[in-house]
Amino acid sequence: MEAVLEQVGQLPALLAVSRSALVRDWDSLTLDRALEWARYFQHLHDRFRTRPRLREALGRRLRRGQPSPLLGFSHLGRCPQLLGLALLENRALPPAACHRLIHSLLQPLGAEAGPEPCSLALLARRKAASRLLALPRGPPRAPEGMEPQLQVEAQLLLSRLREEGQEAEPSGEAAGRLRWLSGVLEQLPQPRAFEVVAAALLLLGQGSGAEQAGGGGRDGNSLDGNQASGTGDGYVVGPLLSWLLGNLERFSAFCLFLPGSLLASLAGHYSQLSKPYLDLLTGWGSHLLYDPLRGRWVKSCLEEAELSWEELRERFCCLCQRSALLRGQTQATLNLLKARDGDFKVCGLSVWTDLQVEVEGYLRKKKQSANM
Repeated sequence: MEAVLEQVGQLPALLAVSRSALVRDWDSLTLDRALEWARYFQHLHDRFRTRPRLREALGRRLRRGQPSPLLGFSHLGRCPQLLGLALLENRALPPAACHRLIHSLLQPLGAEAGPEPCSLALLARRKAASRLLALPRGPPRAPEGMEPQLQVEAQLLLSRLREEGQEAEPSGEAAGRLRWLSGVLEQLPQPRAFEVVAAALLLLGQGSGAEQAGGGGRDGNSLDGNQASGTGDGYVVGPLLSWLLGNLERFSAFCLFLPGSLLASLAGHYSQLSKPYLDLLTGWGSHLLYDPLRGRWVKSCLEEAELSWEELRERFCCLCQRSALLRGQTQATLNLLKARDGDFKVCGLSVWTDLQVEVEGYLRKKKQSANM
């Protein structure tokens, strides 16, 4: 087993060389040896995929010494694709070796046949997916106006997370899936990553993902981690929520960047998000000061990346438009904050009193409009 671990430990080096200028010295024989190693790693994956302890040992060996540990056990099963894609992108590969590579991809050996053969079509799909995820985008839209391109990007991310989850044992590879997700999202500009993650969560919550994410739950039903696990997408929802909630600064930036209607929809679908989001709104609201000369609440520090009074009011109103459960949770939070602040009845003394008045007035008008 030690020999196998040592061999597996060479995979990161093999992939690194395949992306470097060193391949300019490769001939057809060298290329064939590299492809044989890739097929050997794929064979190890197929052999040990049902043996958790060996899977974990191989995964640890792959991650050892990597500055950004994105490789895990599941990558062994895709080694021919990873190597082929890296070589196809490398212009330093000599023409003869390149022709040999294309020939091997078009006519794979019988031993490579399987549910996911190493083919040009598969490589093309994955390359197109990576390019699509890297395209720049404009500001996000509300859920009902989700752009087709953003929906496709989110579906691609969900598909890859499902592949990772199906290859991994829930107990041993959860941290690995989170590392993989973090590595992918860190390669995107932060606003871009926020858009894709929000869209992916929304697709899961609405049950309209790339392969019909069975997460169920419209606005009236929140989707928690246990429910998601029961539908088979727990290993997809978990890393996404962990990536968001595991870093307060990141979650704060996420909530500042996205519109209130989208955040309210996410909070309505995922119970794990509603309380942290309300806690953030509470912190931002506590920093507002009342300006008696202007007769309004203003930011205590204009340089702070926080919400204005108008933005805060809009966020609370959006939360009260969602499910009865989320509306009750939001109103209970406002009642508690108002009581802690002194339970004032007049405006201008407590931001929570004024917010509660505004929200209740908004809900009355909405109800009256619905009855007309």
